[in-house]
This record gives sequence, structure tokens and C-alpha cells, in this order.
Amino acid sequence: MPVYKADLHIHTILSPCGDLSMSPQNIVDKACSLGLDIIGIADHNSTRQAPLIQQLGKANGLFVLCGAEVTTKEEAHCLAFMPDESALLVFQDFLDAHLPNVPNDPDKMGFQIVVDADEEIVFEEDRWLVSAIDVSIDDLYDIVHDLKGILIPAHVDKKSTSLMSQLGFIPPDLRADAIELTKFTTPTQFVKLFAYLKKFGFIQSSDAHYIDIIGETYTLMELPHRSFETIREWLHKPVKLNLTN
Repeated sequence: MPVYKADLHIHTILSPCGDLSMSPQNIVDKACSLGLDIIGIADHNSTRQAPLIQQLGKANGLFVLCGAEVTTKEEAHCLAFMPDESALLVFQDFLDAHLPNVPNDPDKMGFQIVVDADEEIVFEEDRWLVSAIDVSIDDLYDIVHDLKGILIPAHVDKKSTSLMSQLGFIPPDLRADAIELTKFTTPTQFVKLFAYLKKFGFIQSSDAHYIDIIGETYTLMELPHRSFETIREWLHKPVKLNLTN
């Protein structure tokens, strides 16, 4: 069975902390040059730049998951990916409805722009995208799964903006499709410390905000072919069955 190289946590110029080099074409070109087969676009609390990258990726043989890195009520980051354009639009409406009205200051916080294939600005988000929405991780899981999406708590071993940092632990009854780790540990090491999480699948991702960070950390997925459903099925495998770098 083929093994695919995946980096499921990449930001674009839409994220205020994303470098201006993170344009759609640059991301696709960099991912392809590194031999990545699957990427996930996850800007803070917005999906608006993802569809173009998916379109460009398809033209270059790159499979792209479209979603967002959602900041929950607990101020914990979670990756949420949608199965199709219709679900993505509904999810964007949900994010728009729950994002606080905190103005963005581009000079202090960074630009939040969406560009077209020619890198012309077509939209600018006025509200600061990194704000926490007023929805808990449990309710977010229900919303994502009602849309047949995938939910992955992000960089849970990170010392900020993670479930571990915000709650002090990862709830034993956590509902998620998988768990994301940073490059600073491995699933094996993590499960040795938190054996109760061995029921989960794990990924490792770059969380790239700069073009040279794309693919720095990745996950190897053994799949019959690349599709949203085969990726979801792979994520549901317990850690001992996963192939990770």
C-alpha cells in the first residue's frame, strides 16, 4: 500500500502571524518540491484562503485538506477540516458568527488578507483572527462532525494554546479524530507519559507560518489512495498502528 507524506498544519498570509511569503502558489510549490503528498491548510479561525490552495494543489498532484485552526472557548487550538466545499462554506459561516468583534491592527498584529491566484488582494479580515470563539471543544466536535469533518486538537504538547497548557491535562473522555504533536516529542514518547491516550491516532505537523518551515515535521500515512475518507480512517487507527516520522 502506498505511503504518503503529509503536513496537516500550514498557515497562509491570511493568518496575522503568517509570513507574506505564504501565498497559495508559494505553499504549493514548496510542498511539491519537498515531496509532500498531502497538506492541510489551517489558518486561524478562517477557511477563506484554503479553497484556492486546494485548486492549485490538485493541478500539481498535491492533495489539500481545507479547514481552519480554531481557537476554542478554552483558548486551545484545534485543527478542523471539512470534506467538501459545501461543508466548508457552512463552517465559515459558523466561524464568522462566533468570532469576537476584536479589531485587527495590521501594524501590531499582522495583515489578514486573502489573495487570488495572481496574488491580488480580494479580501481583508477586519477582526483579529486569533481570538477565541465562544464555543467549547466539546461543542466544536459536535459541529465539525455534523458536517462530516475531522477534528484534531493541535500541538497538545505545546506550552501555550494547547489543551495541555490551558487545562493542565488532556481529558480522558476527549472526543477527537486524532491528536497532533509537535516535533519535540514522538507518539511513542507521549503515550509512555499518558498511556490513557493510546486509543488515539497521532499526527505530527510543521505548524508552518514561514515558507521554509513547511514539511519540517510531517506524518507518513499508509493509504490505498488519497481522499478525505481514507485520511479520516487512517487517523482513527490507534497510535501503535500509525506510521510516523
